[in-house]
Amino acid sequence: MPTITLLSETDLRSLVTLDTETIDCVERAFRALATEAVAMPPVLRLDIPDNNGEVDVKTAYLPSFDSFAIKVSPGFFDNPKLGLPSLSGMMMLLSARTGQLEALLLDNGYLTSIRTAAAGAVAARWLARSDARRVAILGAGEQARLQLQALALVRPINHATVWAPRPEQAVRLALEMSGRLGIEIDTTSDIERAVADADIVVTTTPSREPLLHARHLRPGMHVTAMGSDAEHKNEIAPDAIAAARYVCDRLAQVRVLGELHHAIAAGVVAADAVMPELGQVIAGQVEGRRSDDEVTICDLTGTGAQDTAIAQLAFGRAVGSGRGTRFES
Repeated sequence: MPTITLLSETDLRSLVTLDTETIDCVERAFRALATEAVAMPPVLRLDIPDNNGEVDVKTAYLPSFDSFAIKVSPGFFDNPKLGLPSLSGMMMLLSARTGQLEALLLDNGYLTSIRTAAAGAVAARWLARSDARRVAILGAGEQARLQLQALALVRPINHATVWAPRPEQAVRLALEMSGRLGIEIDTTSDIERAVADADIVVTTTPSREPLLHARHLRPGMHVTAMGSDAEHKNEIAPDAIAAARYVCDRLAQVRVLGELHHAIAAGVVAADAVMPELGQVIAGQVEGRRSDDEVTICDLTGTGAQDTAIAQLAFGRAVGSGRGTRFES
């Protein structure tokens, strides 16, 4: 009978942190999307409108990885009113050779949060100017904190400005992260002011209306858009997409779920337009940033390839350290 490893959130938090090795692991997944015969079906999505909830199921097989993950990721955005986190979920890791279940990762969304932050770091590593120091974060939730932490691993960040729909959340983030990262962080209730001097802008909200417009862009800026992972979400206005060098995580996916989806609907981008993917930039197949003055936007909707990468990283570390509970099915 197969031996299965059960890993709790506590196990996984001790095994996987937001560090350079994790960022490199997620970067490898992006590269695989451009260089390997990856099998990655469309996201299976279930909406629970009565409770402001959604559930996404993502998976991908990458030939260079020994295993593949299937992730179930609920997001119920009224949960904080109940004293519960918005995100939860788990990942199943199966052998790519036999299909046998190798591990059940009960991460409650932790690995998704880490791989999403790592993806933001990969985008900045390849698209932001090497001297980018000032960051604007739109949003003040967990991912806002993680994105700022991730950026500090790949760029010499020394200042951040935070905007959030609820100003008190922005203040809490600023107080917490300025001490953790040792940088100056201020807050504002005005998006235009937040991004005015930013070299990098990261959007991390579930907004249904655009937050960032073409008028907010300035030469040399890089924008990483994290929040639009469903058809109704939209953080970047179509005119901003049209005004920048646009790169995405998976073209077929952003045409349906991402910021590009709204630009297509608005008629500013053709439905069949071919846009570069981040993996192609990493693999050297297409150019990323072409000058220090260029404005770049990276549209990240989250891929099953990232989930497979982070799940295998966690499992490999669990095997090496003896963490987790093993049982025979």
